Amino acid sequence: MEEKVIEESKQGTSMVLETKKENQKKLFIESYGCQMNFADSEVVASILANEGYNTTQVLEEADLVLVNTCSIRDKAEVTVRKRLQMYNAVKRDINPKMKVGVLGCMAERLKEKFLDEEKIVDMVVGPDAYKDIPNLLKEVEDGRDAINVILSREETYADISPVRLSSNGITAFVSITRGCDNMCTFCVVPFTRGRERSREPESIVEEIADLWSKGFKEVTLLGQNVDSYLWYGGGLKKDFEKASEMQKATSVDFAQLLDRCATQFPKMRFRFSTSNPQDMHIEVIEVMAKHHNICNYIHLPVQSGSTRILKEMNRQHTREEYMTLVDNIYRIIPDITLSQDIIAGFPTETEEDHQDTLSLLEYVRYDFGFMFSYSERPGTLAARKMEDDVPEEVKKRRLNEIIEVQQRIALERTKRFIGQTVEVLVEKDSKRSDKQWSGRNSQSTVVVFPKENYKPGDFVMVKISDCTSGTLIGEAVGYSEIMN
Repeated sequence: MEEKVIEESKQGTSMVLETKKENQKKLFIESYGCQMNFADSEVVASILANEGYNTTQVLEEADLVLVNTCSIRDKAEVTVRKRLQMYNAVKRDINPKMKVGVLGCMAERLKEKFLDEEKIVDMVVGPDAYKDIPNLLKEVEDGRDAINVILSREETYADISPVRLSSNGITAFVSITRGCDNMCTFCVVPFTRGRERSREPESIVEEIADLWSKGFKEVTLLGQNVDSYLWYGGGLKKDFEKASEMQKATSVDFAQLLDRCATQFPKMRFRFSTSNPQDMHIEVIEVMAKHHNICNYIHLPVQSGSTRILKEMNRQHTREEYMTLVDNIYRIIPDITLSQDIIAGFPTETEEDHQDTLSLLEYVRYDFGFMFSYSERPGTLAARKMEDDVPEEVKKRRLNEIIEVQQRIALERTKRFIGQTVEVLVEKDSKRSDKQWSGRNSQSTVVVFPKENYKPGDFVMVKISDCTSGTLIGEAVGYSEIMN
C-alpha cells in the first residue's frame, strides 16, 4: 500500500454542490486525507442528495455534519479531533438538532472511542458502508447511536454517480479499485479499507462518458493501487485464481482498461494514481507510450532506497528491481516524469540505509516527491512488532537531507523544459496573478502563461522561457492538435 498523495491545500475543504429545490435538509461535509477520501465524499453527497439533503458551507445551519477522515498521518487525526470538538460546541450552544458523523478510515479504527468513551459523534460509517447512511440516520433520529464499519468483499459504489464537489469542471477523479492487499508494515489501509476489489469496466467508462458530456477534459483513474486493477466478474483480487476459465479469459487488467479509456475518449486526457512498483507491468508503460492523451507521469512510491528496509516494510520489491523498472520506464518513455513517496527513519534504519535512499534519488531523478519522517500508526504491523528506535533528531536530519537532494534534482529536472513547447490544459487563474492562466503539462508540472483569449478547459501549446523548481513560465503559441 502506498502513502497516498495528500494535498495540504485541500485538507478540510467543505464541499458544496448544486441545490435541489425540493431538498429541505442541510449537509456540511468536510474531507481530510487522500484523493480517495475526496472521491468518497462525492459518493456520500450523491446518496444524501436523494435523501433530501443539500450541501451548505455554513456549519451552524447544518442538520447533519460529516467529516471524512484519514488514518495515514497523525496530523490528520489530531486535526479531525479538534474539528469534532468544534462541531460539538456548535451543537451544544447554537444548533442542538445537529447530528455529527465520522466517515472513512479513522471511523473504522476509532469507532468505540468516538461513540462510547468520548461521545463526540452520533454516527460512525466505514468506507464500505456509505449506502447504509439513510438507515443509520433513522437510528440516530430515534435516539440511538448508529455504526456500520463492516468491510465488504464486493462494494465498489459502481452504481452511484458521484456528485462533483467543489469541482473546477475540468479535471475529475474516477475510482476504479477499493482496498489494498499489500500488507506494508507502516500502513493501516488494508485494515481500514479492506481487501482489494475492482470496479466493473462498463461502469467506469459510463462515468467517464458522463464527465465528457459535462465538459470535463481530464480524468485521474484512482485506487489505493491502480496497477493491480483486475475485473473478472466481481469479487476479491486474491480470489482470481479460483475464477473459472471463462472468467479468466474475459478478465480486464489495468493496461487493457487504460487502453480502452484513451481510445474511447481521444480528446480527453488521462492520469492514474497510485502505482505500486511490483504491479507496474511493462504493458501499462507500453499503453502509455502508444496514446498521446495518457499523461507522461507516474507516481511511483519507493519508501526507501535500502533493500533491507524495504523488506522490513514488507514492500514487494528490492532496490534493484525498482531500478530495473525505472530503467524500463525511461527506455520506453524518455520524456516521463516520476514522483516518489519516501519515509525517513523507519525502525532499524542505519546511516548506510539512509545513504542508499539518497543514492536512489540521484539514480532515479524524480521531478517531485512526498517525503515524511516515520511516525508510528496504531493498528499497523510496525506499531505492533517493531520498536520505533530511530531518535527524532536523527529522523529530522535524514528527512531534511532527502528533501535537500530532491529539491536540487527537481530544479535541474524542471529546467529541461526551457526552450521546449509543451501542451497545457488550462485549469484556473494563476496563484500569483489573475492576468495569467495556470495548468499542467503532460508531466504534471504546473505551467503559467498570459491569458490572452484562452479559457479554462482549452489545451494550449506554451513555449517555456523560464522556471522555478516547481513551475514553468512561458507564452502561448496556439491551440494543441487535441482541440481540432
